[in-house]
Amino acid sequence: MELILVVVGAIVVTAIAHRKGLEPALIIVVIGIAASFVPGFEAPELDSHILLTVVLPPLLYSASLTFSFPTFLRNIRPILGLGVGLVVVTAFTVAAVSAWLVVVPLTFGTALILGAIVAPPDAVTAVAVGRKLGLPKKVMAILTGESLINDAAALTLFTIAVAQVAGSHTFIENPFLLFAYSAVLGPIVGAALGLVTLWIRKRLANPGLETVQGLVVPFAAFIAAEELHASGVLAVVVAGFVVGNGTLGAGYQTRLQERYVWNSVDVLLEAFVFAYIGLHLRFVLEDLREAHEALGEVAIASLIVLAIVMAIRPLSVLVMFGRSKLSSHVESRLSVPVPATGGRGALGTRRRAKPPGKWRSLIDRRSLSWQESVVVSWTGMRGVVTLAAAAAIPVTTAAGEPFPERATIQAIAFVVSVGTLLIQGSTLPLLISRLKLSAETSDYEREQTLAAERVVYEAADDVLTEFRANPPEGLDERVLAEIRNIIARHSQDADEMPDPATHTLRAETFGSLYLQVLHAQRAALIAERDEGHIEDEAARAMLERLDLQEAGVSARLESRF
Repeated sequence: MELILVVVGAIVVTAIAHRKGLEPALIIVVIGIAASFVPGFEAPELDSHILLTVVLPPLLYSASLTFSFPTFLRNIRPILGLGVGLVVVTAFTVAAVSAWLVVVPLTFGTALILGAIVAPPDAVTAVAVGRKLGLPKKVMAILTGESLINDAAALTLFTIAVAQVAGSHTFIENPFLLFAYSAVLGPIVGAALGLVTLWIRKRLANPGLETVQGLVVPFAAFIAAEELHASGVLAVVVAGFVVGNGTLGAGYQTRLQERYVWNSVDVLLEAFVFAYIGLHLRFVLEDLREAHEALGEVAIASLIVLAIVMAIRPLSVLVMFGRSKLSSHVESRLSVPVPATGGRGALGTRRRAKPPGKWRSLIDRRSLSWQESVVVSWTGMRGVVTLAAAAAIPVTTAAGEPFPERATIQAIAFVVSVGTLLIQGSTLPLLISRLKLSAETSDYEREQTLAAERVVYEAADDVLTEFRANPPEGLDERVLAEIRNIIARHSQDADEMPDPATHTLRAETFGSLYLQVLHAQRAALIAERDEGHIEDEAARAMLERLDLQEAGVSARLESRF
């Protein structure tokens, strides 16, 4: 009952925040913190494994389902740098500083557990805030891709560190081999489950059943991979990529239903996660008192870790994105024009006109602007993974003794999670506004959109040409010309559409021809995308328009029955 009240309350607060133009996550957390101090209040308790198994998989699956895999590959370098490299650097930096300062009695092993817990930015917070604020597509692609893989790196590191401190045995003793095993087998499990899902969907041919089956996929992928000691996070992400790519060839009803269903699931889970974080502040403090820890020392340690987490991301982003800009600037200032016949520049570098390889050509090597880099460096809010991992610390070690500094680690992790959410989350909209950063359409994106439009128009012309060459019998030329002209304009206006309630040859011909045009357009669009002539994102946007058109004409045709 308590969980239901939390969900309902979080949804109500979200609705009010949206109407007032406020950030729902921040308002929910603040109200949750205030509610936790109400006398007699008891926060709902969930097992950490439930948080990881029930909340995290659908959020990751929803993001990967609509995230273009070619876009992921195009931005693979910054995604891996932030999603893996930065997670590892943050975890070990927090561990080294926490163990060295001795503000609280943390060994390097327990400090590494803390570092792994606070290292990954949250998939829920960063992407949700960025989507609402309308960040440029490249920035959103980097943040989304990072959020899809950083949890896997952090949770694997967390598992290794906990096993070392607790004295328990892992599936593979060597931590590097365990990391490699988890990173390789997880995607294999996800890909296999995604292919099985597509195979089943072809035989269901029922939008309702296909949508219900889709709701099971993230949980099945996560649990199956975890049972094999692999990365459940990567399994969910890859399964989403496979199913999302295959769904483009499915029926329009399935795509439209899944789009709205997963949007609803996202809103529900995001609201619940933020409420759950806020409602547990008082109880984290109570656990700390029971462990006989000095609250002042823990508060100091929490602020130090919070400062490290917030400072190390901007420094890392500066190194990653600023280095290429600096080198380009230096080279442009010091190099000389290269003769057409080749030669060496002023820096002594031979210029070769060697074309990039097939895979290298897919990678987007454009640097972020300094405004975009600043925004990326400030989107390090922590959330559900930090909370769930902190709760997943075992109560006792393998020898039966209390796990060292468990309450301290949980308290610091909670402060970091809430602190980054309140500080970075509340200032991010103002930062984006001051930098005048918005999702402006680039020339390349406009070209891709025009290319997609040309494909669907040409496909329609082919169908209409065939219709003109082989018209159905029973209709005069004037009616046929009217049908062709209306469909050629892709009109969905009710005044121009034939009344489906009247069972006439004209209405049947119009509906049948319109569906043929839409099917031909969709097939041509997918074929061009598969051949690499159109970017996946442009194809998805155009397919959504075609789905809405088909939904409209199909509804009118079915209404007469």
